[in-house]
Amino acid sequence: MTVMGTFAQVDTMTRNRDPIGITIIEDNRYLREAWKAILSSAPGFKVYGDFDSCESAFASGAIDHSKVVLMDIGLPGLSGIEGARTLRKTYPDVATVMCTVYEDDKNVFDALCAGAVGYLLKGIDAAELIRAIDVAADGGSPMSPSIARRVIAYFQSPAAKGTHETDELTEREIETLNYLAEGKSYGEIAECLFLTIDAVRSRIRNIYLKLQVHSRGQAVAKGLARRIIRRF
Repeated sequence: MTVMGTFAQVDTMTRNRDPIGITIIEDNRYLREAWKAILSSAPGFKVYGDFDSCESAFASGAIDHSKVVLMDIGLPGLSGIEGARTLRKTYPDVATVMCTVYEDDKNVFDALCAGAVGYLLKGIDAAELIRAIDVAADGGSPMSPSIARRVIAYFQSPAAKGTHETDELTEREIETLNYLAEGKSYGEIAECLFLTIDAVRSRIRNIYLKLQVHSRGQAVAKGLARRIIRRF
C-alpha cells in the first residue's frame, strides 16, 4: 500500500487515542463480514455498522459516529461514487476510502473527485487494511501501489500540464468546470448560469475538447492539476 499525504508508520497497537469509528458499505456479505471482523478485532477501532447499500447506511445514523467510511464502488442503488459525493456534502469531516475491484482511470478519478480520500483494491490483506483506515483517519490518503502510480503518471503526463494555448479555458468555461467539480448536475449548472441544458452540454463538450479528456472526473483532475478549480 502507498500512503500519499503522510510518511508516518503508525502503530495502531500502541497509539493512545479514542477509537476510530468506522462504517462499512459493501454489498458482498462475506467480504463485508470479513472487513468487519478484521477492523473490530484491531485495537483502536470500532465498527458502528456494516451495510449493503449507501441508502441503508445513510438512514442508520452509524456515520454520525464514524470517522472513516470504507466503501465499494459497485453498489446496488446509489453507487459508491455518488455515495462519496453525498458524504462529502453531508459529512465533510468523514474520510471516505474506496475498496473496489475497479482500477481504470475513470473510476479512480471519478471517485477521488467525488470526495474519496483513499482508493484500495480488493485483495488487500488485513494489516494493510488496518493501516489504510488509520492513515485515512489521520488525514492521509491511502492508495494501493498501482493506483498511486496511475495518479502520479496522470499528473506527470504532458497533457495534464496544459502547456498549449489552445487548451486555455474561457472564464465561463472555468466557472462551469468549477460547478462540475462540486458535483452539480447539468440541470443544476444550467440554473446557476441561466442557460439551457443544451447550452451547458455544448459548453462542457468544449471543456472536454480543450482539456483533452472524456469524463467529468478527468476534467476535474486536470482542472486541479492546472490550479483552475477554485471551489475545492
